[in-house]
Amino acid sequence: MKENSIIQKILIALSAVGPGLFLIGYNIGTGSVTTMAKTGAEHGMALFWALILSCIFTYVLMIAYGKVTLVTGKTALFNIKSEFKYGWVLSLYIITALIIGELLALIGVMGIVADLVQEGIQIAFDGIIVKTVWIILFFVVILSFLLWYGRYRTFEKILTVLVMLMGLSFLVVFCMVKPNFSTLVYGIVPSIPDTPGALGLIAAITGTTCSAAVFIMRSTVVAEKGWGIKNLKEEKKDAAVSASMMLLLSGAIMAVAAGTLYVSGQTLENTVEMIGLFEPIGGKAAAFILIVGIAGAGLSTIFPIVLIAPWLVADYRGTPRNIHSTSSRILIFAALLFTFGSVFLEERPPALMVFSQAFQACILPAVAIPIFVLINKKKLMHKYTAKTRWNIGIVSVILFSLLTTWFAIAEFV
Repeated sequence: MKENSIIQKILIALSAVGPGLFLIGYNIGTGSVTTMAKTGAEHGMALFWALILSCIFTYVLMIAYGKVTLVTGKTALFNIKSEFKYGWVLSLYIITALIIGELLALIGVMGIVADLVQEGIQIAFDGIIVKTVWIILFFVVILSFLLWYGRYRTFEKILTVLVMLMGLSFLVVFCMVKPNFSTLVYGIVPSIPDTPGALGLIAAITGTTCSAAVFIMRSTVVAEKGWGIKNLKEEKKDAAVSASMMLLLSGAIMAVAAGTLYVSGQTLENTVEMIGLFEPIGGKAAAFILIVGIAGAGLSTIFPIVLIAPWLVADYRGTPRNIHSTSSRILIFAALLFTFGSVFLEERPPALMVFSQAFQACILPAVAIPIFVLINKKKLMHKYTAKTRWNIGIVSVILFSLLTTWFAIAEFV
């Protein structure tokens, strides 16, 4: 009876954080794994402070976007389009930039998942090599079936399983590596290493954690959940769980790379390189645990990415989000075609992922500034306008977003 009670409590807790799980699945994908692993490999825990700040600011904007949706009953892009003089221009810019960023990420995500599964098959079946194009096709067929017949609640359940698999895998590997605690404390103190690529990695950490797409999608999944103003406390709790899990899992990935690649003086050009490092630590079991974790992260990211275009279009129009409509299915099918991109590109998926995440950081000011205006609009929010401490928090996010945008431009342009 006691065991059943504990399991029941866990299930109730998970059901209460549906939107948060959806966004953890979206956020902690192979982009996050690659960015955190590359950061840990090249700089140890020196940029851990950037991850902490990004997660704090993610929490602030998640609550802000969720609250505006709960009060108005309208999603983010529809509010931006309706409440600003040239809101339609800003909305179209956000839609275009997010879709371009996500399609770039989709190529990298599926490329990394295919590479990892290929490596797993080689380990399990004594060197048998399956071409990545067939692995990608296998996943595309499964995803197409689920997206064709599924509903949001189905995706939420699938993502719950994938997020739990991913989280457990990364934490088990973290315990195997046993990184030095003092290096974690050292990384809390803000500093910027004087090495090429450091600014780009800070921008990528921001882009993958405090992602503009997360806040626009936050508004949509809160609406999809059917929450209203009476769910304000649940929304805050959900955001706290989501941001905390992002920090825990992303920090674990960074620490794992810092405890293996960094101490041995290696860099990360390919995610598969991480697998070989874990065989000496825990044999094939450790390698498989890491493959399951990163593949789970990738697949949990693909669901929200392929849904982003139809949901953003519905958000902009203020129409119901029906992924089974003809237009939605065309957009989903077009997105799934991009998963084959890594087969034709010379650029390795990890490099493409870091670039796409840094690109996401450039969009952040375009979503941080409008929410500051919206949440303080008395006519729109009535008695639920932001209090002083939340305004300070949002202004801090805006300043941080401008700084990291400059970092991204300075590094890549």
